[in-house]
Amino acid sequence: MKHKILFTDLDETLLNHDKSISKENRAAIARMLELGHDFVLMTGRPIATGRLAVKELNLSFPRCYMVAYNGAVVYDCVADRVLAERTLPMEVAKEIILEAKNADIYVQTYEQDTILAERHSKELDFYLRNARMKYRLVDNVFVRLEQEPHKVMLINVDQPERLLQFQEEHPELRERSNCFFSYNEYLEYCPKDTDKGSGLKYISKFLNVPIENTVAVGDERNDIPMIQAAHVGVAVKNGHEDLKDAADYVTEHDNEHGAIAEIIEKFILSESA
Repeated sequence: MKHKILFTDLDETLLNHDKSISKENRAAIARMLELGHDFVLMTGRPIATGRLAVKELNLSFPRCYMVAYNGAVVYDCVADRVLAERTLPMEVAKEIILEAKNADIYVQTYEQDTILAERHSKELDFYLRNARMKYRLVDNVFVRLEQEPHKVMLINVDQPERLLQFQEEHPELRERSNCFFSYNEYLEYCPKDTDKGSGLKYISKFLNVPIENTVAVGDERNDIPMIQAAHVGVAVKNGHEDLKDAADYVTEHDNEHGAIAEIIEKFILSESA
């Protein structure tokens, strides 16, 4: 049997709505690991909440890795060690923050395991529902940012269309960073040439597994580079239509009903895959 890697998004893909892994999915993951395949979590979450998820989901065992910040950080779950990371240049990060403030759009960034923001708003509360992180309110994020961040995020809960307008009005920022939507309410700016696809390629090279032996699955638009980089790109049934259009395969089951187990059986464990 070929040595394969399964790359999977976390929220709304591997996880149920209550943020747990179903028994069906967990059993399938254990089976593929026992047979010598590798399992990689691919998430836009910061490394801090990614580590928390790894611990809570009991995935701290050999052959488990994580790519966080949409490709900016590559992490070995067992060794608790960062293998590689990229950051936004300080001048680019600060320009994004300044332009967001000028447009009166909520903006946050990250300093190690802490969110930096200027006000406790509904946008921050919306983000904290999924990302249980510490946060620090500062008078001026632009001034207080002291180290290059892994990403900068703009959030708008009531008028998410304003984020698309901001993206379109600032092509210069897109030229100096990687810009994409992870949800309708989240516009993210990451280091140039960095996304889940670049994370997939790094892990494949690090583990010396050819791309021909990779499978990737997700549910949102920020997963498109990942499923396009993999040999088999999969969208879960509950995924965004743009992702489904880019996928080689759409699951019969959604994230609540064993989509990951379906993929493992069909593309990882099957001798014909």
